[in-house]
Amino acid sequence: MELKYKRILIKLSGESLAGKIGHGIDFDRTLEICSEIKKVSDLGVEVAIVVGGGNFWRGRSNMHMDRCTSDYIGMLGTTMNALALGDAFKQLGQDVRVQTGVEMRQIAEFYIKNRADRHLSKGRVVIFGCGTGSPFFSTDTAAALRSAEIGADAVLKATNVSGIYTADPKKDANATMIDEITYMEVLNKKLNVMDSTAMTLCMDNDIPIVVFNINEKGNLLKLIEGEKIGTVVSNK
Repeated sequence: MELKYKRILIKLSGESLAGKIGHGIDFDRTLEICSEIKKVSDLGVEVAIVVGGGNFWRGRSNMHMDRCTSDYIGMLGTTMNALALGDAFKQLGQDVRVQTGVEMRQIAEFYIKNRADRHLSKGRVVIFGCGTGSPFFSTDTAAALRSAEIGADAVLKATNVSGIYTADPKKDANATMIDEITYMEVLNKKLNVMDSTAMTLCMDNDIPIVVFNINEKGNLLKLIEGEKIGTVVSNK
């Protein structure tokens, strides 16, 4: 079978790991997500993951705190999520490595591009924690940056909706899903897909973004096998 993508970077939100609990980590839900990703890895697709930390910390809501301090706390939240994902993959029998953008030698590898490449080529899932390792950059931007560094074929943004809509489908009954859209259209229309830094980085490096619903079982596998799932953002 000809697969659509050979190397992918999946952007997971921290909230996706919280499940019905709504905060922290619902490990049963984490296992479900990792199981869906493992099916893709078993096909020979090289998988990297960037995970957010919103289930633990929302830096922008702490307006009275120093921004750098707030962002570093958020990085610690992403690391907790990365470790939970790593443990879930191990329980499922998937070889995995966690790398962080801030050095934490006792609990994870420090991010080195060549080392990440080697892990991916050996079939290991690589999870990137700490975002970019620098404050003022979101984990969306980290996903765009890491995907460019490792030469990913696409960024797959796992969400709770089926794709990008003309309006908020929860508020507007007439909202329709968009199958394909350009980076510039997303930026000009200020659609809430990824922040402008991440979107521009993907645009400049011609890395397509696929927005899809991670909650529908089999979606990720179908996407990899070439089915039209979600919304594709590209230069076309």
